[in-house]
Amino acid sequence: MSEEGPIEPRLRRLHQILLWPLRLMPIGDAPGAPARPWELLLAAPEQPWREVVDEYTGETARFHERHYQEFVTFLPYVQRFLYGEGRGGEAGMKVLRRDDVAGLRLRTRPDAPRLTLEVIHVDLYFFFDVDVVLLNVELACGDLGLGAAQELLYRLGRAYPSGWDAQGLPLHTLAEAEWLAPDGRVLARSDARERERFLAHVGGRRAPRLAAHWDFLLRPLASEHAETPGLLSFRQTEYYRMPMMAWLALDDPQRLSRADFVRLGLVTGMQDGGAPGAGLPFADSHLQDFERDYCYDRFWHAGGAAPHTRYLCSGHALVVVGRADAEFFCCRDRGVLAQFRHQHFLVFLIAHFQKAALLMFSDRLVEALRRLNISDADNVRRFKRAIRAAFEGFLRFSHRYWFHAVAEQAQSRALYRMSARHLELQALYAEVKTRISDMSDYLETDSIRRQANTVVRLTVVTIFGLIGTITTGFLGMNLLAEADAPLGKRVLVFGLTLVATVALTVYTMAKSKRLSDFLDVLSDERVGTGYKWRAFLAVWRSDP
Repeated sequence: MSEEGPIEPRLRRLHQILLWPLRLMPIGDAPGAPARPWELLLAAPEQPWREVVDEYTGETARFHERHYQEFVTFLPYVQRFLYGEGRGGEAGMKVLRRDDVAGLRLRTRPDAPRLTLEVIHVDLYFFFDVDVVLLNVELACGDLGLGAAQELLYRLGRAYPSGWDAQGLPLHTLAEAEWLAPDGRVLARSDARERERFLAHVGGRRAPRLAAHWDFLLRPLASEHAETPGLLSFRQTEYYRMPMMAWLALDDPQRLSRADFVRLGLVTGMQDGGAPGAGLPFADSHLQDFERDYCYDRFWHAGGAAPHTRYLCSGHALVVVGRADAEFFCCRDRGVLAQFRHQHFLVFLIAHFQKAALLMFSDRLVEALRRLNISDADNVRRFKRAIRAAFEGFLRFSHRYWFHAVAEQAQSRALYRMSARHLELQALYAEVKTRISDMSDYLETDSIRRQANTVVRLTVVTIFGLIGTITTGFLGMNLLAEADAPLGKRVLVFGLTLVATVALTVYTMAKSKRLSDFLDVLSDERVGTGYKWRAFLAVWRSDP
């Protein structure tokens, strides 16, 4: 150890993937979002997105061993969801990509040096039958100090600032951020320092305002309360901090302290400004089970093709740390980097898609109840349609997208289970299923109640109509012998009789509830004659 202190570990390469789930909003009074929202985007003029024709939907010549390894990692029902089935089979999701963004220039803090990250791709993931879209941004850079990397992971991927300090600088987010075109032009920059715009937006609309660079990246999708509406609107269902993945190649991962791993695994950043050798970010008692709960250490040893490789999973983040000089760890075709960018990315995507879908269904129920007005018949019908649409959508989600396991390969299986446990997917699924079942049971009960009321009314009309039928039909007699009368007179008598019968039937239906109560009292042997007469008179008594 030198007099200047320990040398900070350095990263030779960093890959960071952001994954932000959002709920797609309906257009007009529809119960859900458009069935194929990506088609609306692709049909719009002058929009930057294009459909990704990948190795599974394109030409066979583009299909390589890496794609095969990715495919066989997953269980058959997950394969059908991700890739479809048979030649030309349609997968359960559609991917759109924009190619006009090539870099991200940023500062993590006002006094930090500028960094320029390579943007590998920017994608939107859409799903059939589920009103959810996921924004996926993959970035990379090289030769970075550990403290700077921790700050980058901590601050990048926040949709808007959580607040401002006394100097007006945004808290917990990037000090500067600019999306760059392939020729170096600035496409959009963050406006996180414009505090008044964010305050006015929340104060006036009761909804958060996206920072300008994230708003630009999603267009023509826009927040439902955006200042400038978009072709499709979305709503946040989760925290404004985007789930993320990171792959870190270091000279010697063993030099990382327990505090370093805690900061990476929980993505806490450097509270002391990034100085190496800092202590634990939280109390010892809070972190006593950190290794058991957040670390996958199957490859954390000196042997194997990628020695000293450690996986850290907190649900919000999946971080992989390994040796930069290990060929297998850095291999983009067969190694850990390839697995991170493909198999493990899909594992992470599935877990967060499932959570976003469950939160979306819960939000749809709340929205339907909020709009319910029981005094408006049309509103009640719309409410029933919305609940039934949510129930049908949940059934499709359960049978098409809900998995307890996605792979039998030990590493992918363990990472999915860790993600699902930290995201509490099982408890959330059970809660949403119960809520939707309660709503469905309510509608079923209400339908049975309405049918029972209809049967009661028809029974009352039948009983009182039976009196007239028997009376007029006794011995087949006719009170008015008009069979031989002229046609005009017979038509007149028929019309008057029809009007009188209809009027009597309608009046009986109008009084059917009170008549039903009277029949109940009349059939009760325990009730005296006086009470029965009062019940009969109550049929025609006006309500006060």
